[in-house]
Formats: sequence, structure tokens, C-alpha cells
Amino acid sequence: MTRNPLLRIAAAASAALLLTAAVPPAALAEPAATVRSTLPPMNPDSLAGAIAGLPDDQATGALVQVRGSAGAWSGVSGTSDLSTGAPVPANAHFRIGSITKTFTAVVVLQLAAERRIDLDAPVQRYLPGLLPASYPEITIAQLLNHTSGLPGVDLPGDPQWIVDHRYTVFTPQQVLATAFRHEPVFAPGAQQQYTNTNYLVAGLLIEKITHRSYGEEVRDRILRPLGLRDTSVPGNNPNLPAPYSHGYQVVNGQLVDLTRMNQSIPWAAGEMISTADDLDKFLIALFRGRLVPDPVLQRMFTVPDVKIHGSADPAIYSQGLMTSTVNGVTVWGKTGSRYGYTNGIWATRDLQRRVVYSINTTDKGFEGQPEIVQKIALAIGGL
Repeated sequence: MTRNPLLRIAAAASAALLLTAAVPPAALAEPAATVRSTLPPMNPDSLAGAIAGLPDDQATGALVQVRGSAGAWSGVSGTSDLSTGAPVPANAHFRIGSITKTFTAVVVLQLAAERRIDLDAPVQRYLPGLLPASYPEITIAQLLNHTSGLPGVDLPGDPQWIVDHRYTVFTPQQVLATAFRHEPVFAPGAQQQYTNTNYLVAGLLIEKITHRSYGEEVRDRILRPLGLRDTSVPGNNPNLPAPYSHGYQVVNGQLVDLTRMNQSIPWAAGEMISTADDLDKFLIALFRGRLVPDPVLQRMFTVPDVKIHGSADPAIYSQGLMTSTVNGVTVWGKTGSRYGYTNGIWATRDLQRRVVYSINTTDKGFEGQPEIVQKIALAIGGL
């Protein structure tokens, strides 16, 4: 355990704020011809202010990258290591958490495009015996857009349990068993409730259909074709490739370094590692149809007409993505978090504006997005 050193190095780390405003690298393949942007303008000063002053009591570091024909900006703030005060690397690797779900969804949708699975067929057809016999039929599409009604994973959520089991290896079946001891939350297709359970099942579906690991399918179908050399499916390897920012979690009033941690619990729902540049390339390829062909791709930009379970709010998740409209700007993307990392990828459908961020938050137990993320969204003009 590491005693909380935030106050000791806050002043020094704030001086590590790095700002750049530049044309995106050629490798990002911006369109040769672009139309005049109608998006709200970015505010570089507000962006710098949104991530300034780190570390604080919510986060130790931040990395933000904005790209697209509507303008480019990037910045880092805070420290990558509380013991040394080293700055956050602009090319840092980080645990992307539930952004992994978008990669998993792409593989499933590719299998559908290849007519190896039927998205409207029940999961039970392809994975007999996995779901309890008392469960109703649930389609693959309902897994991907979180309308399955499957209960959530039921493992202890207290930080000390996480610390004690950071190197424990779980199988997907073991994790799913904690969910399947509960009854379904609602009838399939009736509502929407976000849960890792759906994508753990989707990962097993990929393996059943392809007879290969889901990680191999992600590598061969997405990472290698797109040249995403800094993106990986770590499996049971607890390490992060360098460079990286350490991830910390408050445990019993102290900050514990959880950078090294096995990710077998989230698996196909949240285990992957990437960088801002790689995730931006992934967004470009995905939105332009390089990974999933039409009309299957349209499923990723179609939200079911149902309500979020337990509220009157409309659904926000499609098959692999989520959407938000702020100040008249509609964006698509995905958020994701692991212990020490809170991330997001967002873009307008025409890719005029794309945002990738990774914040080293110190408490995964927060409700909603931390304040720093809200400040970033406002500074970008509503994204």
C-alpha cells in the first residue's frame, strides 16, 4: 500500500501540463477534402483548464486527444507515478475497460455478416446449456444492445477484495455463474440494462463459432489489419506495456497501486489495453465501414426503442456503442473503466470531431462520470 501523497506533489505535477495544437499525423488518414464544420468550436483554454491541477482527490493524471477536420488538440496533466512525480506520457498505454465491448461486438457482427450466426436467433441455439434452463430465449442482438434482461455479475465490489484477488484467474464460466444464480431482471427486449454479463456470453459465442479464443479473433480481425500495434488483449498477463501511467485505487483511506492486475473477471467485456492514437484509428475504421459492412454496421448506430431499466430515460446503447446528444451535437462511442482508469472514445458520425480520453481516477466506485470528464465534454463544445 502507498500512503496518499497527493498533496506532497500536487504543485509539481500541475507544472507537468503539456499542451499541443497540431494537424493530426498522416497516419490518422484525415479526409483529403472536408466540408466547413458546423460543430460548436473547441475551447483550448477550457480544455487545458479541465485537466489542470492534477493530481487531486479524484485523479492522479489525465490524457486527452481531440482529432478531426473540426480541429485538433491534445494535452496531458498530472503524474504517471506518484512515487516519482513523472509526467503522464502522451503515448501512454491504459486499460480501456468496457471499450473492449466495442471490439467484441465488431467480431460478433463480422460473424453475422459472414452468415456464421444469426443475430436474431437465440443464444441458446449456439451455446446450449450455458444459460439456466429456466431463462427465456435471448437473442444475440439483445446481448449486444443490453436488452437481454440477464442479471449482472455478482462478485464482491469492495476495494479490499479487489486488492486481495488482483492476481486470481477466473474463467468466464466462473464469473457468469455468479450472475446466473439470479433470475432475469426483465423480459428480453423489454428494457435496457447495461451489464458485463452480456459480453461475457458474447465472448464465449465467438469462441464456440470460431473454435479459437476471442482474443485471437480480435487480433486477427481488427488489430493486425488496422496496424493497431499498441492495442492488446492481455489474457492473464497482469502487466501494462510501457509507457504507461500507474492506476491507483483508494482502499481504506489509502491509495493502492493496481497497475499490475489480472483482468480475467471482465474478460471480453473489459480487459483490453490501448493508446489514444490506436483508439482514434479504430474509430475512423469502424465509422467508415472498414470493419463491419452495411447494413450490419447500422446496428451499431441504432438504439432500441425501450427505456433504461428502473427509469423513464430512453435507451442509450446500440449493438456495441452508446450515444449522447449535448447542445445539439450527437456523438457515438463508448466509455470504459478499470481500477485506476476511466476512459472514453467519442465521435460525430461524420468523424469531424473525435475524442479519446483516459483519466487516472482514484475510485472506481463513483456514480456516473467524474467531474473532470464533464469539464472535458463542455470544453470540447458539447461532446
